[in-house]
Amino acid sequence: MRSTPDGLLRSEATRQRATFLELFLDLVFVFALTRISARLIADFTDGQRDVYAGLGQALLLFLALWAVWSVTVWSTSWLDPDAPIVQTVIIMTLVGAMTMAVAVPNGFGARASLFAITLVTLQIGRVVFFYLAGHGRPDPRQSIRIMFWFGLSAPLWVVGGLVDSGTIRGALWTLAVLIDYTGLFLGWPTPRLGAQRLGVQMIAAEHLAERYQQFLLIALGEAIFVIGLAFSGSEFHSDQTGGFVLALASTVLLWRIYFHVAGGMLGTAVDRSRNPARLATDMAFAHMVMIAGIVLTGVGYELFITEPRGHLPAVWLIAILGGPALFLAGRSALEHQVFARVSRSRLAGLLILGLLVPVAAHLEPLTAGAAAAVVLLGVAGADARRSRRHPPETPTPPF
Repeated sequence: MRSTPDGLLRSEATRQRATFLELFLDLVFVFALTRISARLIADFTDGQRDVYAGLGQALLLFLALWAVWSVTVWSTSWLDPDAPIVQTVIIMTLVGAMTMAVAVPNGFGARASLFAITLVTLQIGRVVFFYLAGHGRPDPRQSIRIMFWFGLSAPLWVVGGLVDSGTIRGALWTLAVLIDYTGLFLGWPTPRLGAQRLGVQMIAAEHLAERYQQFLLIALGEAIFVIGLAFSGSEFHSDQTGGFVLALASTVLLWRIYFHVAGGMLGTAVDRSRNPARLATDMAFAHMVMIAGIVLTGVGYELFITEPRGHLPAVWLIAILGGPALFLAGRSALEHQVFARVSRSRLAGLLILGLLVPVAAHLEPLTAGAAAAVVLLGVAGADARRSRRHPPETPTPPF
């Protein structure tokens, strides 16, 4: 790692582990994921809102929250998290993210303006505070780049939160999300200044890797919360008990598949990468997909624990099979980012989950959940066999 005279940037002496304040911030996102999950469960079960519309709305809210968390993590992997300015920004993020999470259940209704205005205030306010409190350090040009892109999306968020039409709000917020994520992915290219990804000077690879791992564990914890809540509210009959055991086993398999080799070598991969800033960005997108898959899988748990028998609405397969498929897709992307290849077992798992859709439509919910669990077990089993046959791999990032 490089040392630097700038007191805001990390140095050789800066610890790599996440601070207690950063872990405290994560508790807010635990709550946020539970609110996203509760929205989706209501969409699948109460019939008050079209399921596909509800999925789209939940996705937009999730993406907004993920953008807030991702920028925070990249900042604390580049800047010293013990610096008072950085700690102040983390506390600002905690308050803003908690307000957004509280607004999530009615984020496309009565609290849409609260969600949007809080998001815009937080994203722009953090940049302005860094610039003013840091006296332009560490790079005023990066602040201009980020402000330029937030300036493009902010009116769309605010107007979308204020309009009465849900359709117009959805269109405006979709465009705002596309702008925000395009800026994140490309490094906020700006006229005359060009582009520079946040963290191009990043030196805390271990810290970044740990933060991704911790957030994925948060998502798994949220799935466990859904399992416990669903089962504790059931009649404890054999079918519900079977669903409870199946959901717990599936969550263990998700944990195993993630941390097998690639998920545990993120820091080494970033250290070995020729372009760590790009790899960090790509890893953020891979984890975003995996976490969305885990949240959706948790919704599937709720469905087959509370109603294990009887007719399976076809739309439930989006959660029961689609959640694990989304997780495997993100995990495949992460494996490519770490090792420049993708295991055949993950591709086979994705293919089998797709082929199961027409068959599972004629099954009961619990049976469909069991089929998804068998696919995950097959992927985890293939990982275990490969580990016995071959020595541990060394990360070889494609860039």
